[in-house]
Amino acid sequence: MREIESAERATSRGEKLWLRIAVDYSARDAILRAALRLGAGQLPGNGSPDAPISREEFSRLVSECPEQRAHDVDLLIRTGGEKRLSDFLLWECAYAELLFTERMWPDFGAADLDDAVLEFRHRERRFGTVPAAAAARSATASAATSAINTLRDSGRAQPDAELAALAMP
Repeated sequence: MREIESAERATSRGEKLWLRIAVDYSARDAILRAALRLGAGQLPGNGSPDAPISREEFSRLVSECPEQRAHDVDLLIRTGGEKRLSDFLLWECAYAELLFTERMWPDFGAADLDDAVLEFRHRERRFGTVPAAAAARSATASAATSAINTLRDSGRAQPDAELAALAMP
């Protein structure tokens, strides 16, 4: 425990990187508590019970930090070979990049973090938008589907394998 307190003191003035380590934490419980506080009229800041609540205000309720800006997660590193979130920061990880590693947490070191950050830097952050390439593929697939339907409707349909090949860009 002393090591954690020492690390917190040493990094307390940091403003560029936020590290969250959760032990015995449940995101579902945090979201439920936020919803219950919202229902009880315990709004963050000077919110009016009649006004709609913003995502940012609800984030403060979820994070239980009404005075601070709640920080979304940019990169979630899941150690130990598991490929799930396991009820960890579900609200805050909405647009997080996920990195899964076989290495166990106690063995995860500086070199592993460097590798994770390097991989993160090479990812395209879209925050829910569709990249141009995916949009183009979608348009091509839509046009191919339209062409297939036209062929079928006209009675000139080719064997399914050729139709499938036609639909592939």
